Amino acid sequence: MEQITRPGFATRRRTQLFDALVDLFLAEGFAHLTLDEIAARLRCSKSTLYTLADSKEQLVREATVHFFRRATEDVESHIAEINGARERISAYLSAVGTALTAASDQFMADLDAFPPAREVYEQNTQIAAGRVKALIDDGVAGGDFRDVHAAFAADLVTTMMVRIQQRGVRDSTGLDDAHAYRELAAILTAGISA
Repeated sequence: MEQITRPGFATRRRTQLFDALVDLFLAEGFAHLTLDEIAARLRCSKSTLYTLADSKEQLVREATVHFFRRATEDVESHIAEINGARERISAYLSAVGTALTAASDQFMADLDAFPPAREVYEQNTQIAAGRVKALIDDGVAGGDFRDVHAAFAADLVTTMMVRIQQRGVRDSTGLDDAHAYRELAAILTAGISA
């Protein structure tokens, strides 16, 4: 009997599995989980997991990529309709903080301890800093911000984003990620306002 597949079903199913995998990892971390445990928790077979990646290490890396892709889409859709450079930077950094609130301490510790996933996170931090730099450049060009060295401001943001994501800011100030990003946005935009 010929199997009929609906167009897009495999892609949809793959996305659903990665979404569930990301949610599991964000809540509990991933270092302690075996492939058998992951399959059981996702209610799928190990062979299904192997359609996503060839090993647990690759699965973790791909799930981390999926998380940051999903977070980026959420952040960008959040700021799409916002006008004004100051408001866009504030909304962007707040949305980044919101996207990270789902990440448990265990996930962040596992992420930091696993070089392939940490590399994905560091790359995404650099991309986010570049996005902030572009928003600052737009604000300078539009007269909303004084003429600042946008690369320096972006480097400052990058440094703080890393400290926030590594929980250094929370440990030293008690601020959760979302509040830390809002404070960063307020300090940054007030400091560069025209």
